[in-house]
Amino acid sequence: MFELLMSADMMVPDPDGMTEMLVDKLGIYKHERWRQAFDNHPYIAHFLRVHKSLAVSPTRIEPQWHLDRPNPGDPLFHDFLESLKDFQGHHRPMLTHSIVLALHGDKFDSLVDKLMRRRLPFRMAQRTPEMPFDRLWLGATPEQPYYQPTVDGGLCIEIMPTEPLQMPPETYQIPPMQPRDLKPGDMVRVTARGFLVRDLDETLRKVSTNLDWEPSGPVENIGSEGYRRARMGFTVPNSATLDVLEATYWNTDAGHYVNNWGPGPYYIRIGVNDLAAKAEDLRSRGTRFQWIESSEAVGGRALIKIDPQELNGQVFEFEECPV
Repeated sequence: MFELLMSADMMVPDPDGMTEMLVDKLGIYKHERWRQAFDNHPYIAHFLRVHKSLAVSPTRIEPQWHLDRPNPGDPLFHDFLESLKDFQGHHRPMLTHSIVLALHGDKFDSLVDKLMRRRLPFRMAQRTPEMPFDRLWLGATPEQPYYQPTVDGGLCIEIMPTEPLQMPPETYQIPPMQPRDLKPGDMVRVTARGFLVRDLDETLRKVSTNLDWEPSGPVENIGSEGYRRARMGFTVPNSATLDVLEATYWNTDAGHYVNNWGPGPYYIRIGVNDLAAKAEDLRSRGTRFQWIESSEAVGGRALIKIDPQELNGQVFEFEECPV
């Protein structure tokens, strides 16, 4: 249904500093043109890449923060953002400003029509010279701009058309674009964004009933990680999946996390060429990590989990990039 997950985001008080940390600790790519900031939309966002080609890796990594200044471009957004913080918990190490899903223009039009017919709450930002396109948030209205999980089951979804993203045409080709001249340890693409919920079945019921969005396969019980997982896929094969997770056992990373901090965004998983070579790269950077020889989360292959203390609480993982 949806074309792609636009970004794996993180709200952090210092997005510039987080960008430098991700570059230094993980080797993620930055560029001055990938930093976005507008006076009439007071925020700072970096749209970082794990591979320089958007066709190969269309899902970007987005450290961002909204500044405490007047927002003439979208004066309702401050109230909405504060309600998102209230929903997720102000002290949660990982906060999302929204899970941004992208649709081709005609499908975007059809979805908005559907939301209106079903009388589901949503809010759209006005078009401005800086952002002359539509952006839509679920679970709020202009008269009540406070997030409620009634539409998307707590996933904090924002939806926009693909056209403003200006993705290269090869992004949408089938079979998908493959990287060239890979060296050992090179990152290929963001493969998954994890999101913890309290009740997986209820979240899936809501996105099915309200958005006609279904998992790309059956719900899996990932016993070694202590969670059930529903993978929400996209029509662009190189897009990261949205992995909706429910912790099933308390004494695991996911169980501890949800019981420490509550539901919300969890891991950002990156596929690499030659995981052992990436481990050596991380060691050379002084980045602490855990090597798991065989993880059910990645089909029994090895998995690297970065120590969250290396990245101010952000959870990153690396896997051998699936072909």
